[in-house]
Amino acid sequence: MGKFPVTEKKERELLDEMQKLGIKESDIEEKFIRCSGRGGQKLNKASTGVYLKHKPTGLEVKCTKERSQGLNRFFARRMLVEKLKEYLGIPTEKQKEIEKIRKKKGKYHRYSLG
Repeated sequence: MGKFPVTEKKERELLDEMQKLGIKESDIEEKFIRCSGRGGQKLNKASTGVYLKHKPTGLEVKCTKERSQGLNRFFARRMLVEKLKEYLGIPTEKQKEIEKIRKKKGKYHRYSLG
């Protein structure tokens, strides 16, 4: 099993993205925090949330999506990669989708008949 509790393909893709952007594990400050929300007593005593700080840029990410600490570590790194791409001006998948929709909406104009 790898570093995170996800498929090897997903883990490899994340690590490749981090390498392309020059993110090293030594540059990341990782803390575990308590989550809020559903989960009851388990959440009150287990620190499953993950807080990451990229030291060179000062970007911070907090992930409390899942009840599993391992999954939160994976998602937090994925969020950090997306944030760093935005910081560097590299178009992300989300931005590409928004631009595609914007272009599609711009094709159709309403002309008033009057």
